[in-house]
Amino acid sequence: MSKIAIIGASGNVGTQLVAEALRRHHTVTAIARDPSKLGQLPGVELKPVDLNDEQALQNAIAGHDVVISSVRFDGLRPATIIGPVKAAHVPRLIVVGGAASLNVAPGERLLDSPHFPAAYKAEATAGTAFLDTLRLEHQLDWTFISPSAEFVDGQRTGHFRLGHDDLLTDANGRSWISYQDYAIALLDEVEKPAHPRQRFTVGY
Repeated sequence: MSKIAIIGASGNVGTQLVAEALRRHHTVTAIARDPSKLGQLPGVELKPVDLNDEQALQNAIAGHDVVISSVRFDGLRPATIIGPVKAAHVPRLIVVGGAASLNVAPGERLLDSPHFPAAYKAEATAGTAFLDTLRLEHQLDWTFISPSAEFVDGQRTGHFRLGHDDLLTDANGRSWISYQDYAIALLDEVEKPAHPRQRFTVGY
């Protein structure tokens, strides 16, 4: 059983991560601007933290075995998360990533494809920059987990595939994963680390 701090715990993905961690009997600290949205859950400590206050974040995550970051990248400096994790001496950081940095062809990322939606470009570019920053980080044991192109609320099936740097698609050519199954893959990585200082991806 691990002591897990989840930043962005009240979001769409964060709530599923909290649920999956509790299902596996981990101890969870739910960190968000307003974590009360989660309600009172046995085994969960709620900590309201503004990410602009790096000292408050450092204090909130100190003493944990792993920090999971599930927050939007647009407007977020990587150091806002990485700095407090290192300062608090938390040994592992797992980041809920994006799909845009995955390859769709040799040398071509999803972000670079001509049909990439303009509405998502700022978030996707920031997420790619976050991954680039992590790849230069040699003191911290980090893992960046990219979902598939469609990241949606759905079913917890337990059936999915893992990849590395290439976008996964199913037999019909669709690239997708539910929040629920993504949470399974991420908690599997918490319990049995297989991708130290790497990015991997999850999809059907």
